[in-house]
Amino acid sequence: MNAAPRASDEIISFDPATGKEVGRVTVTSPEEVKAAVARGREAFQEWRKTSFAERKRLVMAAREVILAETDDIAHLISDESGKPFGEAISMEIAPVLDLMQFFAKKAQKLLAPKRIGIGLYALLGRSSKIVYHPLGVVGIIPAWNYPFSIPLGEAVMSVMAGNTVVIKPSELTPFVGLKIGEIFEKAGFPANVVQVVTGAGETGAALVEAAPDKIMFTGSVATGKRIAAAAAKNLTSTVLELGGKDPMIVFDDANLELAAGAAVWGAFCNSGQSCSSVERLYVQEGAAADLTRKIVEKTRQLKQGVGDTEDISIGAMSSERQLKIVEDHVEDFRRAGAKIEIGGRGKGLFYEPTVITDATNEMRAMRDETFGPTLPIATFKTEEEAIRLANDSEFGLTASVWTRDYAKGKRVAQQIEAGSVCVNEVLYTHGIGTTPWGGFKNSGRGRTHGTEGLLELVQPQHIHVNRIAVLPDAWWMPYSSKAVATFRKMTRTFSSGSLIKTVPLIPQLLIRIRELFKAK
Repeated sequence: MNAAPRASDEIISFDPATGKEVGRVTVTSPEEVKAAVARGREAFQEWRKTSFAERKRLVMAAREVILAETDDIAHLISDESGKPFGEAISMEIAPVLDLMQFFAKKAQKLLAPKRIGIGLYALLGRSSKIVYHPLGVVGIIPAWNYPFSIPLGEAVMSVMAGNTVVIKPSELTPFVGLKIGEIFEKAGFPANVVQVVTGAGETGAALVEAAPDKIMFTGSVATGKRIAAAAAKNLTSTVLELGGKDPMIVFDDANLELAAGAAVWGAFCNSGQSCSSVERLYVQEGAAADLTRKIVEKTRQLKQGVGDTEDISIGAMSSERQLKIVEDHVEDFRRAGAKIEIGGRGKGLFYEPTVITDATNEMRAMRDETFGPTLPIATFKTEEEAIRLANDSEFGLTASVWTRDYAKGKRVAQQIEAGSVCVNEVLYTHGIGTTPWGGFKNSGRGRTHGTEGLLELVQPQHIHVNRIAVLPDAWWMPYSSKAVATFRKMTRTFSSGSLIKTVPLIPQLLIRIRELFKAK
């Protein structure tokens, strides 16, 4: 099992599907982690000076390395995570390749200086703009469920913004993390621009303690809270992508055949181990029986087994710990009166794709994150009830709405408390690197991907210029009764933002400026 047993100085990685050892990696000590951050900070002084053209060249070279080694990388991902080989390509490699080309080509434009409108101040010869500076060293602590696409995508965005990177991969998938470091090395990146440190929770804690300039974390709410607390000691800013209990709302006017296929994929891909998996399906009462029948039929067609085989749809769970959570939640559904339509059993680290009906929001397993191949189905009567049920959660990462009425779909989507809401789509928008990714409520803080994610990796600087530097400003010292009279008039004129209302201020303004000249 892929439970990362370890000696004092190494971690052993296992294939969760077969139990075979993948390999062993050395645990990076806290002192070595601190040294890696120091090396990254030193490398940053040169890397920040590189042109966007040079950064683009290197990122595209890294992309070519991945294209040349796609099958080998996919097999490695499958071996360490248990996911099907085809899914490693479709959900990890292909999306991150798209992200790489986008940010390689567009980062310069997205981070170009931006002029700011400053209203009436512009009439005084002033102008303002924002310029973006890289932060420094970005520490990346990804989860085990997408061990390639998440850290690689965040690393690419970081280096394109001019930062250096230290990645601490999950202890369950250390060799995928080391492979990412190897890709950057083969592409010709300068030393220490991208570094990888390996270990378990204490290594991640050491990375936070080493005070990089940003922490990008993907994982559980509990660990995210600990990282935020530890980062606060050094005022290190964080982006936290945490859990999900994502709802899928299906109205009775939806294309039920399409919705059923989406539900099966959305719930069971990566054995349900996606923070954006469909973990709650709400179907309108009139369509419940038909949709459930279609979902069960499609689930029955899925082949489960060792992920290295191309026709496997459902692989192994990543760890015994995760499997036990799934078993506990399915038993909770049984005890609470829900019905197991198909599945509901585990063998080794494999758990059958499981469809559950008669679920309600009062059941614990409809509230806690499962992170496994389960699809609980509940019903609703009205649009208002569907929205209420969907929002009845501490989480808010993604959601989907299914209907042929696009006006209704968009109307409902805007009332769902989630960072991403799809209409007649499900789950996959993490794979669209141009769109922001992140959640509401306990699903996290900050964004990755998209322009919003890129701006998390820079610090904005405001540059303000006075192009008519010949007159004193009316609000300068020394103050006087004329000054106060001017200030009073400014509140009703200049502060209105209206040029017409400001014209009467001009005589008083001239009196005040004349006074300041006399005070020289």
